[in-house]
Amino acid sequence: MTATTATGARPGRLDLAGYLACFNGIVWREVLRFLHQRERFLAALVRPLVWLFIFAAGFRQVLGVSIIPPYETYVLYEVFVTPGLVAMVLLFNAMQTSLSMVHDRETGTMRTLLVSPFPRSFLLLSKLMGGVAVALLQAYAFLLIAYFWEVEPPPIGYLAVLPALVLSGLMLGALALFMSSVIRQLENFAGVMNFVIFPMFFASSALYPLWKMREGSLWLYYLCLFNPFTYAVELIRFAFYLEVNWQALGVVGGCLAVFLGLSIWAYDPSFGIQQRKAGAAAAA
Repeated sequence: MTATTATGARPGRLDLAGYLACFNGIVWREVLRFLHQRERFLAALVRPLVWLFIFAAGFRQVLGVSIIPPYETYVLYEVFVTPGLVAMVLLFNAMQTSLSMVHDRETGTMRTLLVSPFPRSFLLLSKLMGGVAVALLQAYAFLLIAYFWEVEPPPIGYLAVLPALVLSGLMLGALALFMSSVIRQLENFAGVMNFVIFPMFFASSALYPLWKMREGSLWLYYLCLFNPFTYAVELIRFAFYLEVNWQALGVVGGCLAVFLGLSIWAYDPSFGIQQRKAGAAAAA
């Protein structure tokens, strides 16, 4: 009698231990892949640090930031843009995760994952959490460097911002996950990234207060209001100072539900985008 029979367990059983093992495997795969790609870590830090060290220093004398929530006094421009730059780290990491999804699909790794007995929604959510875990490492590494550049939120703010980072990372990751289902070839990814990332980042409150946007261009102001990235930035900004922006929380949570639902639908082989691609390939 084997140990498996003696304990009454069945191999391949989808119990809680099986789900945890699957979840840990997917998340650790993403983390280990990131740790073995040092250039990815450096690239993730270079972009926001360029804005913090160069652009913010140049804009400090040009762009004054008035007293607006959650700030109680006038703040340096570097302090104002830091939440937006943290959100930039999350956004670029989400796109990198989407790129890895496209790569895994072309190499067949994704097919191996999706044919497992676990629900597809659970597999995609585990993939998202792996990407968020990597994004958190990058975000806190950036905040550590920014601390020595006179960006010093309340000490407890570094912990209070964690739920906002996770929720925003999940929303952006779910959007990138849906995009990966649309992109057919790896060569097309760079164009799609430029089409999505830069408009989302610049047409938001990451670099400028919304009231300055309204003074400069009314249509750009409304474009920022309809940009989910704006609310991710504001959610992170308020969390740093132990406050909750309930509007931003609602928008980010709602967008997460919509984007995640679209991703699960798109990767469903019975009626999603993947099924349409398979049908088109068979017809060709």
